[in-house]
Amino acid sequence: MSKVCSARLAISILTTCLKIPMATLHTKCAMGTYPRADHIARTVAQVDWNVQERDYSPVDYTAPVILKQPPWADKMPCDPGFKAAWNTLDGAVDRRSHEGEYTILESLPRNPHGRTGIVGRGLLGRFGPNHAADPVVTRWKRTSDGKKILHEVSKLPVLQFVSILRGDGGGWAIPGGMVDPGEVVSQTLRREFMEEAMNSNDMTDEQKQRAVQQITDLFKKGVDVYRGYVDDPRNTDNAWMETVAQNFHQDEAEGILTELELSAGDDAAAVRWQDVSSELKLYASHADIVNKTVTRLAAHW
Repeated sequence: MSKVCSARLAISILTTCLKIPMATLHTKCAMGTYPRADHIARTVAQVDWNVQERDYSPVDYTAPVILKQPPWADKMPCDPGFKAAWNTLDGAVDRRSHEGEYTILESLPRNPHGRTGIVGRGLLGRFGPNHAADPVVTRWKRTSDGKKILHEVSKLPVLQFVSILRGDGGGWAIPGGMVDPGEVVSQTLRREFMEEAMNSNDMTDEQKQRAVQQITDLFKKGVDVYRGYVDDPRNTDNAWMETVAQNFHQDEAEGILTELELSAGDDAAAVRWQDVSSELKLYASHADIVNKTVTRLAAHW
């Protein structure tokens, strides 16, 4: 195991409520070009706000879809109707951060994990934290007769999780999504899994009723594996992604997970049960989230 992986493992073991930031935070959102805007390049020499960067000149960018002010997005700061109660529950919009209280600078939130090379909102709807929920649905990889498969080197059981291929070109990911205003996280976790991994939007009423029952039973067993900031390439100096990730695991050879009919839907181009290992290349911080699940279940990494 590499030194980096060992460090991540040590952090995961020492953290019970998972409030310590993940080791790879704030790298994907501080380099390269901005998603869906190849003409927007990030230039960041010093990520840490405490380290002075005299020549820091971030690009002001808010995507056209956000400028149209869809109902799920904040209004523009210049709009007389825009008033936000930062660091609190602002009506139905939760502007609180899992990272604690964030700084307000020039009337707008400042990214608590540092510079990104972009100001404005980019592709994100809200200034400050944009809340998501990620269901990590897992099972043990088994032989045809139900025995756990052990990795030939680590001798630990191999874990599998439900993974989707993002339709926006972001690669394989956990099938999560945004928490709607006024929605509790448990509702988001169930809704997003059904929409993206089971294609519930195209189900008949009878199919949906059966799927709801399956997911309701499974999602009663969720365990938090992470709450906090996400190293998402859409992050900016004024807007960033945060998530609550919960693990839903079935230990038995037979049961709910063996009966799930996976079908890509909503924003997903494909869906599959994927073996877990340190070679995983996933969207944003999703590999770190899966790694925390591995630590919890003492599986192969």
